[in-house]
Amino acid sequence: SGGYYHSLPMDTLRQFIDKSAEAQRALGFKNEKDHPEVAPSQFEMNFSYADVVRAADHVQLYKLICRQTARSMGHTATFLPKPFVGINGSGMHTNFSLSKNGKNIFYEAKGKDGLSDVAWDFILKLLNHASEICLVLNSSVNAYRRLDPHFEAPNQVKVSAIDRGSMIRIPMANERTARIELRSVAPDANPYLVLYTMLKTGFEGERLEKNETTPDPVQYLPSDINDAIALFNSSKFIAEILGEDSKKKYASFKQLVADRSPKELGTRVKASEVLFHHEVTNQLLWNQF
Repeated sequence: SGGYYHSLPMDTLRQFIDKSAEAQRALGFKNEKDHPEVAPSQFEMNFSYADVVRAADHVQLYKLICRQTARSMGHTATFLPKPFVGINGSGMHTNFSLSKNGKNIFYEAKGKDGLSDVAWDFILKLLNHASEICLVLNSSVNAYRRLDPHFEAPNQVKVSAIDRGSMIRIPMANERTARIELRSVAPDANPYLVLYTMLKTGFEGERLEKNETTPDPVQYLPSDINDAIALFNSSKFIAEILGEDSKKKYASFKQLVADRSPKELGTRVKASEVLFHHEVTNQLLWNQF
């Protein structure tokens, strides 16, 4: 079955969600909501905000808990962005804000959409560098299957409070919860690298200069990993925030994976997208110890 909140109390998916949430709470997670998602056997589990490094730690623990819980029930938890075509994929929507002296500096009651100039500065910098940093946010061949607004996943380089095809959404919020939601992040991305790149871009990037009189043409994120690698490689900004050596090494690893899959994604998930996926490789290596 599928659809939001589609499971009954004793369904396998519901039991999995409850057991995973219980384990998370035991480890100190502040769970906010857990529920089945649109696609069959898909779930969403949200936990509260934390400082940046701890938030990345939470992502890694979250995946470990879900995998171990699923395994104990005779199932497999996958964080592939698009394990099946034709239905919604999975994302890692990243909500964040900045605080200073305990105050949320992204909030401005009279600001556009309730956000401060600081928040809008962050947004415009992320939009300006969206294509360059896309390989960090979507680091696998499979991730580019997900970026399709027909399945509630963003592929447009724009910001909106309502349009789910936009890579950045502005949720309704108040002084405590005002934030930016970066929706283009894949669930198999490295959370430490994602958060680092996201923050460095917001602090040190160049703003997207918007024309107030003429609507800007819609820009799109790369449609496959090869395009993303090319944009990543050509970016001086990436070299500045990651360092030239790290940039080259990261791109070379991603090119190796990209070369093992057809350049055209096609309409079926290829075995190579799974077999040579970095998380599958990591788990295989981990099991050797």
